[in-house]
Amino acid sequence: MKSWSTRPRPELPGRLDGLALFDTVEGALLPLPTEGAASLYVCGITPYDATHMGHAATYLAFDLLGRAWRDAGVQVSFVQNTTDVDDPLLERAARDGVDWRDLAAQQIELFRSDLTALNIIAPEHYIGVVEAIEWIVPAVEELVAGGFAYRLDGGDVYFDLAAASAAERVPVTQGWWLGQISRLSEAQMLELSAERGGDPERPGKRHALDPMLWRAERAGEPSWPGASLGPGRPGWHIECTVIARKFLPAPFTVQGGGSDLVFPHHEMGAGHAWALDSTPLARRYAHTGMVGLDGEKMSKSKGNLVLVSALRAQGVDPMAIRLAMLANHYRTDWSWTEQLLAAAQTRLIAWRRALATAPVGSGTPLLAELRAALAADLDAPAALAAVDRWADSAAEPDAPKGDPAEAQLVADAIESLLGVVLR
Repeated sequence: MKSWSTRPRPELPGRLDGLALFDTVEGALLPLPTEGAASLYVCGITPYDATHMGHAATYLAFDLLGRAWRDAGVQVSFVQNTTDVDDPLLERAARDGVDWRDLAAQQIELFRSDLTALNIIAPEHYIGVVEAIEWIVPAVEELVAGGFAYRLDGGDVYFDLAAASAAERVPVTQGWWLGQISRLSEAQMLELSAERGGDPERPGKRHALDPMLWRAERAGEPSWPGASLGPGRPGWHIECTVIARKFLPAPFTVQGGGSDLVFPHHEMGAGHAWALDSTPLARRYAHTGMVGLDGEKMSKSKGNLVLVSALRAQGVDPMAIRLAMLANHYRTDWSWTEQLLAAAQTRLIAWRRALATAPVGSGTPLLAELRAALAADLDAPAALAAVDRWADSAAEPDAPKGDPAEAQLVADAIESLLGVVLR
């Protein structure tokens, strides 16, 4: 599947030195590599209701991570999926009376155009689950053969959590167990499983939380050949594990996504990886906060969505949308408001105007402040505050006449590190 177009990132003098990111599993800031190579997997959308602000905020957060890494001189391998066949997509297509393939294609193209407009750096590999089925089938077969999966009547294949948790093929401290990623109790997991696509009440499962690996063919649903599994389609979690293993090292450096993916998606994906090859899925797990609308959680099910495409259609500058999101730290829950957007539009105008009077010698200190902010857990609000101070100094009546070279350095620094295009 084709990715989207990426604007070239301006090269800057010097480099970012030192980078710490909050690890969900450890609950602490941990260092990331700032030399050599790093790998990033960010879970993609199920293509309907794209691109809402929750989507955009997540991909913006990991765009900042990629920009910080690249500024440090790290070679970044970046992979993202899109779940272009799944129950929610099929249900939406049926509700709207359209072919699910047409709905997926239209929404994926809208997603691409939105992320291009927001200046999100594209992944090297953007993979749909449909094109990954040929890799997923043998992985599920391997889990069945290894005793980590079982069939129910009707042919559905489930992951055996107990078997995977007990697989001590190396010291257990390097293994996987249920709750390792989310740190949740079983009661909490059961509640979230029912809310987030699981089927804990299904009879016959060995454990209520066992996730589906392969959904056997149903009348009226799309299906694909599954070799010994029979015709059907993949479960949700196995797709990301297989795609990541196909294109990234094992383990890769950072698994990213929204905080609603910690359980069950990232929990189960890590279990699948361990059962397949006794290797952790990722070294670090990072998650973004939830985005609300006027104080209520923004979600597809509630229909209270702010769409990037709708704002663009109204003539809102995508850089103002980006700035509005950057005003919130990626790990916090926050709400979209008209006031937030208005403040971002005002900020964008002030920054662009200040380039005309960029004080001599002001670019290098600002660049250092931006790097320091990103190095400290991608602190975008601190970076914005630094640019605000710079813009205020440029606007002072007695400020020296603007310097074109200084203005270029400032514009390049803001674009390269924050992704905000001023020129």
